[in-house]
This record gives sequence, structure tokens and C-alpha cells, in this order.
Amino acid sequence: MRSAVQYLARSSIALNIALLGCSSADPTLYAIAPINGAEHQTAPRVILIQQLGLARYLERSRIVRSSENYRLDVINNDWWGEPLSAMLSRVLVTELGQRLPRSTVISEVGAVSAAADATIALNIERLDEDAYGNLVLQAQAGVRFKRRDTPVLRGFRVSVPISSAGTPGEVAAISTAVSRLADGLAAMLVAGPSGR
Repeated sequence: MRSAVQYLARSSIALNIALLGCSSADPTLYAIAPINGAEHQTAPRVILIQQLGLARYLERSRIVRSSENYRLDVINNDWWGEPLSAMLSRVLVTELGQRLPRSTVISEVGAVSAAADATIALNIERLDEDAYGNLVLQAQAGVRFKRRDTPVLRGFRVSVPISSAGTPGEVAAISTAVSRLADGLAAMLVAGPSGR
């Protein structure tokens, strides 16, 4: 009986040592950076960005490198610093606010609320690397203007070459792609309900 207890104790100690040896290092955290664009002086006064629709494969802490060839390539120890949908919303609020300095841009998920003159609905369908080494952002946007029943709709496909290897290069390309999306959304808001 005593030798069985000693054996179990030694086995437990060995298992704990093995588990400690297999534990991974803390993940490296990344954030998308806002990038300035051209300013426009005419746009709706209050702009609301609704909660973003995000493709389910992107709803994870780990950064997705690619979804090519029927396979999801996820980077094990490189994570987003916050949920991706929240980060995209925050960055777009900042970028649209810079591009439309006479407008107030708020997020539906934030603490501040106001009656909106224009509301942006956005689905992000793809945000990863293609087989040619380009970062691809694919999205659908709808802008609903006050006193107009039907939204102005537009699809976006942005491709940005990844200029440096590894996750920092991918995140830099994502930042550029999101800034181009902000340019397109700003153009929709400036054009107004006519879409011109």
C-alpha cells in the first residue's frame, strides 16, 4: 500500500513537471493602427457606426494568417490585443472622425449616444492573406441617411501587398486596408443619399 502511494506521488510530481515544461510563453499582442486620410468638409453632422458583423472565422483571439486552400492558418502565439470587431469599430471611429472633421462619429457599442443623421452598417467578410502574399479585406457597407428609407449599399474589396515578413507585416497591411475602407465609407457619407 505504501509503495502504491509513493508511486502515485512520484507520478503526480512528474506529470506536473512535464506540464510546466510544455506551457507556452505569453502571447504577443497586436493592435490595428489608425491611418490619416484626406479630409472632407461636407458630411452628415452625427454619424453612428453600428456593431460590426464579422465573419465567424475571424472571431478569435489568435490572428488568422490565411483562409486559402480550404484551410484556416492561425498564428499560435500572436493574438489581437482586444476583440477584433471592437478594435475595427474603434479604429473606424477614429479614422472617420479625422476624415470628416465637421462630423461627430460615434459607435453603437460605446457609452455615448445621439440621434444619428447617418448610420453605417458594416459586414467584414474577409481579412487575411491570399495565396499571392496580399492582405485582402472584403466587406459590405450600407449607409442609411436620416429621412431616407433605403440605405446606400456598396461592396469593398481591398488588396494590400504585405511588405515585410511575419505578423508585424500582416498587421501593418491590415491597418492600411482598414484605412482604405475608411476612405470609401467617408466618400459614401460625403456623397449623401443620392450616392453620387
